[in-house]
Amino acid sequence: MWKLKVAEGQGPWLYSTNNFVGRQIWEFDPDAGTPEEREAVEKARDDYQKNRSQVHGCGDVLMRMQLKKENSNIDLSIPPVRLGEKEQVDYEAVTTALIKAVRLNCAIQSKDGHWPAENSGPHFFTPPLVSSTFANDIGTSVLWFP
Repeated sequence: MWKLKVAEGQGPWLYSTNNFVGRQIWEFDPDAGTPEEREAVEKARDDYQKNRSQVHGCGDVLMRMQLKKENSNIDLSIPPVRLGEKEQVDYEAVTTALIKAVRLNCAIQSKDGHWPAENSGPHFFTPPLVSSTFANDIGTSVLWFP
């Protein structure tokens, strides 16, 4: 099973001025994990195999599974906010959605404080990208996910 190691790397040929903060290494251990974890990894692999033509990125499923387990003290059991087509957005719905998003970003943050792999933290780059595509009258033609 693959395991993400963060901020590690003491060795004779490695030197770091910041104690390897932000460094990430994937290490394979065939005996790692419980049978349930191995089954979850196999399910994730099968799901990716089946949906790889619809989903453009890997989604970092293995990393997210590992980090959620390591940060299991964060409650992620908040149900998603679902609004009907004519239903008004109220303060409670926005607050619940925001709390859920912040908790998820906390759960997938590594122990040294960075967000590993493809996650750009709280997605700082998405709003300017969407705004600039519409401001330049490009719309969703340049975006992978319309």
